[in-house]
Amino acid sequence: MNQTYINELKKHIGEEVTLKGWLYNSRSSGKLVFLQLRDGTGIVQCVCFKPSNEGLFEQAKSLGQESSIVVRGSVKEDSRSAIGVEIDVTGLEVIQNAHDYPITPKEHGTEFLMDHRHLWIRSKKQHAVLRVRHTVIKAVRDFFDSNGFILADTPIFTPAACEGTTTLFEVDYFGDDKAYLTQSGQLYNEATAAAFGRSYAFGPTFRAEKSKTRRHLTEFWMVEPEMAYAHLDDVMNLGEALITFIVGRVLNDRDEDLKVLERDVTKLESIAAPFPRVHYDDAVKMLQEGFDKGEMENRFEWGGDFGAPDETYLSSQFGQPIFVHHFPAAIKAFYFERDKDRPELALGADLLAPEGYGEIIGGGERAFDLEFLEKQIEAHDLPKEAFDWYLDLRRFGGVPHGGFGMGIERCTAWMCGIEHIRETIPFPRMLYRLRP
Repeated sequence: MNQTYINELKKHIGEEVTLKGWLYNSRSSGKLVFLQLRDGTGIVQCVCFKPSNEGLFEQAKSLGQESSIVVRGSVKEDSRSAIGVEIDVTGLEVIQNAHDYPITPKEHGTEFLMDHRHLWIRSKKQHAVLRVRHTVIKAVRDFFDSNGFILADTPIFTPAACEGTTTLFEVDYFGDDKAYLTQSGQLYNEATAAAFGRSYAFGPTFRAEKSKTRRHLTEFWMVEPEMAYAHLDDVMNLGEALITFIVGRVLNDRDEDLKVLERDVTKLESIAAPFPRVHYDDAVKMLQEGFDKGEMENRFEWGGDFGAPDETYLSSQFGQPIFVHHFPAAIKAFYFERDKDRPELALGADLLAPEGYGEIIGGGERAFDLEFLEKQIEAHDLPKEAFDWYLDLRRFGGVPHGGFGMGIERCTAWMCGIEHIRETIPFPRMLYRLRP
């Protein structure tokens, strides 16, 4: 049996088609039953007329929400329809008549919906969010693939920490060996960049942070490019180009989904390079001035790392994504290169998204002096034997290099204009949530 997909129906006006999907909703009015059929590509209204076929009419009336059905009918142009067509039903095959669907059009609490996430993703808004996520991922891959980067994915099991030892998930690894779920593929990216010049990894990463904020997941997806012969400005230039590419692709390909989400697209349309670049010193002054004006609740002191209110305030001053760079080395990972004139500063940069979405990109220039890194590993109390291979990258052909990581979920939440990143991944893993 041939199948036509809903997003292709405008090509088949006046033709008889077969649709396979699920009943999203239905209503009846006198001699008519209106079936809202979804198939993953869209939703179309299918009309059953009682005088034409009373048996089919009664069959349609008996269907429960999310029943799986095959509909045959003719495609008719309809200007009132969101997709421009509707279906006059001539045949209906019921694969499974579902009843008592837990998620109905009525309101439900977040916990209930999260417990039924496997069903919630069928709803219009959740469906739209995940379609935007798909486009973000496709844009990321297209951007790097078309700019000379090689995909070289990195291990999920690692022998040591990359971003600090306090947020590691430890797992048994064949006997007495300890392994950890990766926090980042960056250290391995440095090896592949030394082999290919430009490389990127794309996969799941894990942070055992006991955080319940709207910005945190314990398992999330991150893209991490790395470039040989690159400095801090090169890293920021790359991040800027990636973000503008993603925004353009989402606006072009997901306009209907953004409408479903009621996204104010003018805020995305206004995003344009170059992004403001703010030194950490100047960012601190802005935050302190904001406190003096009564616009900030707490006074920020030099040397601290930004919290969500700080990031939101800084980005609100520009209406664009902004790079904050030259952070204190004390709050950055051991592998950052230092400012030659001010060694207390690391050559790192964070890209803060507007509208309160916080850090989207974090990265910078990596240290490539062997002696410096050996001292850093010792100072951070890291096991030197776990980093022997990493130090080899400095022993054999070390060069200035840099890169960053971008979380897919935070970027998607920003594109969609939604509050919580738990809705940007099909099955979120958070503190106290491991199911479904």
